[in-house]
Amino acid sequence: MAEFLSTSSVSGTENREDEEVEPKFKYQRLANDLKNILNTDVVTSTAVHFKFLILGTFRGRVHLLDHQGNSVNSNLSNSERYTHQVAVNQIDVDPKGEYVATCSDDGKVNITGLFSCENNQNLSFGKFIKAVAVDPELRSRTRRFIVGHDKLILYERNLLNKLKPIELCLVEGNVLTIRWHGSLVAWASHLGVRVYDLNEKCSLGLMKWEAPTQERLENFRCHLLWSNKHTLLIGWVDTIRICVIRKRNLIEASSSNLPSYIVDPVSTFQTTFYICGLAPLNTNQLVVLGYRKEKSESFKAQRPVLCVIEYKKDSSEEICTDSLTLRGFEEYTVNDYSLGSIVEDNRFYIVAPKDIVVASLIETDDRIEWLIKHSKFEEAMELIATHGGSVSVLSVARLYINHLLTLKQYEDAAKLCLQMLGNNKILWEEEVFKFVKCQQLRSVSAYLPTSDDCKLDAHVYEMVLYEFLKFDVNGFLNLIKEWPSHLYDGLAVINAIHDNFRKQHAKQMLESLALLYSYQGDYESALRMYLKLQNKDVFKLIKRYQLYDVISKLIIPLIQLDRERAFEILLDKDKIKSELVVHQLEHSKEYLYWYLDSLIKVDSRNMFQNKLVSLYAKYDRKKLLPFLRRSKDYVIQDALAICKREGFYPEMVYLLGCMGGVEAAEALNIIIHSMNDIEMAIDFCKEHDDNDLWNLLINESAKQPETVSKVLDGIVDYVNPEVVVSRIRTGQIIPNLRKSLIKMLWHYSIQEEISFAAQQIQLEDYFDTHSEVVALQRRGQQVSCEQLCLLCYRPVLMKNSGFNCIIGFKCGHIYHEPCIEAVISDRHCSECRMRSVDPTEKE
Repeated sequence: MAEFLSTSSVSGTENREDEEVEPKFKYQRLANDLKNILNTDVVTSTAVHFKFLILGTFRGRVHLLDHQGNSVNSNLSNSERYTHQVAVNQIDVDPKGEYVATCSDDGKVNITGLFSCENNQNLSFGKFIKAVAVDPELRSRTRRFIVGHDKLILYERNLLNKLKPIELCLVEGNVLTIRWHGSLVAWASHLGVRVYDLNEKCSLGLMKWEAPTQERLENFRCHLLWSNKHTLLIGWVDTIRICVIRKRNLIEASSSNLPSYIVDPVSTFQTTFYICGLAPLNTNQLVVLGYRKEKSESFKAQRPVLCVIEYKKDSSEEICTDSLTLRGFEEYTVNDYSLGSIVEDNRFYIVAPKDIVVASLIETDDRIEWLIKHSKFEEAMELIATHGGSVSVLSVARLYINHLLTLKQYEDAAKLCLQMLGNNKILWEEEVFKFVKCQQLRSVSAYLPTSDDCKLDAHVYEMVLYEFLKFDVNGFLNLIKEWPSHLYDGLAVINAIHDNFRKQHAKQMLESLALLYSYQGDYESALRMYLKLQNKDVFKLIKRYQLYDVISKLIIPLIQLDRERAFEILLDKDKIKSELVVHQLEHSKEYLYWYLDSLIKVDSRNMFQNKLVSLYAKYDRKKLLPFLRRSKDYVIQDALAICKREGFYPEMVYLLGCMGGVEAAEALNIIIHSMNDIEMAIDFCKEHDDNDLWNLLINESAKQPETVSKVLDGIVDYVNPEVVVSRIRTGQIIPNLRKSLIKMLWHYSIQEEISFAAQQIQLEDYFDTHSEVVALQRRGQQVSCEQLCLLCYRPVLMKNSGFNCIIGFKCGHIYHEPCIEAVISDRHCSECRMRSVDPTEKE
């Protein structure tokens, strides 16, 4: 069986920063029958065909194997005739895989049909033969092949089916290797590399190769490979050259002695190792098998390397380099290794004397496996998304989540859950339990699905809430606010809060309880929590859920929290009755005062105005008198009693004045004797305009000479001043009496002038109006033939008729005189009954 090996066991990727890089190849060691062959022999040459492998050994044997290392029965294994006496130097296979050419130091060249003996050939040259090549044309059926020694000779069959040798050219030294493609044959000698054009039958030139220091060029195998019909890859010693066979341009072709084609080296670069083989990978990349120049500490060979090189014109870059652990590598030299390839499949056969390993470009699944193994999960997920694979993105994502949790990168793991798990409830619950083990449900809480499309089991959300309650009370409150209440069992969470209540977090816990109670419909408990918190959101709760029946026992706490917002609710009679509010506030007089004071502004006819008198008297006296004047819905005797008890004289005066009679006289006495305000007394008398009150005022003022002049000033137009003057005793000194008398006389003089002027204005206005009326009555009235008598309905004006005598009224109606006289006698219009001011004359 073939032995599959991990990259790490076969290769070690080298990187300047000692960071492990994703491998480019995966490796498989061939076994099966190959293992038995290598137990008794060693490989000296190979040929790789897309159908099979052919091995030449040190003992001269040639083996045909499939790509798994199993022997394939053929002419090579059935006869000793097709083997050599010593090591096989080179093997070549025709494109169809029907014939094999081999050569050896025993001087023999064998052309062997694998399954047919029709065109088999066995040639003996009596000298070392290092190189042989068969015709690459599919139609040739090995009628031609080339052998290289000190000459390059082409053998082809003639019409008689006999081989005819054709000497192509002499060689500098010996031919070391041959590669034939189309009409072009490349070979290497001791001096360098030549390309021969079979069509033009000439060499296209010699590319000399620089010999290494203290070494001979022929001691290193030259590796030639046609990547296409015009591109030749050459790897020799530690130098790689990319050559293009192109036609000469007009300038180059000006000399007739030159061939039509030229070998143009487009890129030449050196490697850090000796070259053991090369193959194309893509447009500008090569796969190179290398032998390290340096020896190990024990002076033995180091492991060979398989390197991917990207080349440009005269520079190169190593993309990746794998060190290969092949059996017996410490004992091998540079010429012991070779590299075969099946370019179409990107498979490369690394051949050592005792080992063959197949390097294949790593496939998508292999890359994914490597990336996962090396914790490069994001790259693995991107690769799957782009190229697909047998592993799903979700599987890798779950492994990545485990990895992030191991690294304690909980937030990143939670974000990945949101990104990858979608609406898969089962996967969400499985991943959430991983966070439970780490006590990191808080990290994933912000990403948990909460929609109806993917609602997890209630206990999942409850576990998250319990963890927040234990470690992060603020986060717990935020979740209660953000999450829909149907996600979890609210009563269970409420009980958990009570069981874990901590005074240092009382505010957050009480607010959480308030929210949870409201979610459960227990609004009274929710309100109590908000009130304990002094949280004004309680008013939003009341309005949102119409909790007006619930607040009847919570009126005082609501007012204490926010009087303005509380009264906004309490003053709406449609929501809560004022009787209920007053009853609750009976023992909180100040709150009752605030409420009734606000109530009177929205309901001036409310039944509690009698209470408001005593409340104004106690808390805000300046509002009392305006209230007494404005309102009539209080008991005046009770209000008077309160004012007398408190000694509120202005309010008493007003109330007594409203009662009239004796009480009005009492009010005047209060003004005069208690308030000592004679101006107010005068105004009070003017307001009531009662002779008894005036007499009382005059009598009292006579006792106080300093008030007489003020009374004289105030009684004008109300009382005859003679009454006041008559009360003045002879010899009594009245301050400002002269000034008051002059003012009084001046006032009466003005009054007389005003009366005379008013009379004159009235007379003038009368006569002007009378003149206008007379002029209006004397104006003519237009009569037309179209107008009809409203009684006979004939035209009012008719020729030669006695009906031309007409009567017109000021209302505009016109009648024939005979018609109107026969109907009415009171000179009024029969239509509108308006009296005629000036009937028109008879015509």
